[in-house]
Amino acid sequence: MRKNTKERVGEVMSDKMDKTVVVMISREFAHSFYGKRIRKRKKIKAHDEKNLCRKGDVVKVAETRPLSKDKHWRVTEVLVRKEMAK
Repeated sequence: MRKNTKERVGEVMSDKMDKTVVVMISREFAHSFYGKRIRKRKKIKAHDEKNLCRKGDVVKVAETRPLSKDKHWRVTEVLVRKEMAK
């Protein structure tokens, strides 16, 4: 991978598509003037080549070349697996 590739950590919201997952990326920062904490969330589509991700997993995604109209990210690793309900 390239040296200056953006990487983010997020939670898988949907895995219903083939080789694609929807990932919610959350970030929190202080307002530049008022200092109040602000939370922003964004949903992105990421490429999951082997369909390993499940809903609720925490994954690391990296920016990549456009793979389709909406997919510009690729899942690099699954950090936390969600436990399956019995």
